[in-house]
Amino acid sequence: MKVNFHYLLTISLVTALGGLLFGYDISVISGTIPFITDFFSLTEQMKGWVVSSALIGCILGASYAGRLGDKFGRKKILLATSILFAVSAIGSGLANSIPSFVIYRIVGGLAVGGASVLAPMYIAEVSPAHLRGRMVSVNQLTIVIGIALAYYVNYWLLATGDIAWRWMLAAEAAPALLFFTALFIVPESPRWLVARNRAAEAEQVLAKVAGTDFSKFEIKEIKDSLAGNEKRGTLKDVFKKKYGFILFIGIFLAVFQQWSGINVIFFYAPDIFAKANLGVNDSLFQTTLVGLTNVIFTVLAMRVIDKTGRKKLMLLGAAGMAICYLLIGLLFQTGKTESWLLLSLLIITPAFFAFGLGPTVWVVLSEIFPNKIRGAAMSVSTFALWVACYLLTLTFPIFVEAFNAANTFWIYAAICVIGFVVILKYLPETKGISLEQLEKKLVGPSSQPSPKG
Repeated sequence: MKVNFHYLLTISLVTALGGLLFGYDISVISGTIPFITDFFSLTEQMKGWVVSSALIGCILGASYAGRLGDKFGRKKILLATSILFAVSAIGSGLANSIPSFVIYRIVGGLAVGGASVLAPMYIAEVSPAHLRGRMVSVNQLTIVIGIALAYYVNYWLLATGDIAWRWMLAAEAAPALLFFTALFIVPESPRWLVARNRAAEAEQVLAKVAGTDFSKFEIKEIKDSLAGNEKRGTLKDVFKKKYGFILFIGIFLAVFQQWSGINVIFFYAPDIFAKANLGVNDSLFQTTLVGLTNVIFTVLAMRVIDKTGRKKLMLLGAAGMAICYLLIGLLFQTGKTESWLLLSLLIITPAFFAFGLGPTVWVVLSEIFPNKIRGAAMSVSTFALWVACYLLTLTFPIFVEAFNAANTFWIYAAICVIGFVVILKYLPETKGISLEQLEKKLVGPSSQPSPKG
């Protein structure tokens, strides 16, 4: 099979621009915190709400994006998210009150939630099995590039003074417009086309990806997987007993990725660095190093994910993060927050996440669900992810105030240990298997996976 890698990479990169906007949108808020705290006179509780408000939109967007993608197509809903990203960027940048600021941040969250469901799902549906991990990881790469971009933009825009936060937020409109324009060169998902009795169009897309033989084989596999499933899967179908195992895996991984605690560092990095007695300028510069590390280790993960497999990378990430949190907590407990070791650990922790849990969770979520319920099941899992993210972001300042920073990071360490055990015991390996073959392995009556997978 000769893959047209240039074409596959092009449509994957365009789709993954949704990931870049996802990363930028959820991280840009970190640089605005000192400014909006003063501008809106925020208390710690209000700060937690304002910072996490976008995640309300993420939850709603993730809830409906999969089902809307099943109904109208992946491409049309991705186009809608690009418009929402632009509206949110301009609206939040111009906001003069807490209610208007929060509303526009929630609009951006709708776009983030939609993109987080549909971008990896689309890429998985157009990619050959032996390249699927790498291609879906492109979306995670653009997410971390978006995070890093937000950090760098925040740092560069400090020179604009008290209105810096407005420019930080409004700058997102530029990549949103690029995403909207570039999506017109992307074809619709072949698996969605087959489900809509448009197999001829699907065959053309797959033939362009990897040739006629690949296309004919994939079309047959897709049709077989949809046999007897003329109607698209509903939310009720997702919760059927036969899907119980994969739904458990999907929801657990989604929640664990967030409650591993990484977004505490991504969202509150300047606040944490401030505890090391760094000024706003130095804190934001240190945060850019977090973003750069995230990008580098995501690229490294992309290079090995289809060879090493998903499971080993997740185990390494969970173990590494647990150790880092234990040490960070110890430094806070002993009052050594001004040491170089704290700054180093706050950079090393995202490295373990980016190499282990970051790309692999999105890859596995895009792989494990059958064609019939993929859209609805991705929505359920991603809904759980954003609920977990919202609760994490909302509660971090409260946890630090109630339990102190040391105990808070030790809680995250314990969660990483739990995640390690569950992944070791229950997660099946998915590398190198077609989506339809995975369906037979994970759902088929004669092939229920063993706990060791």
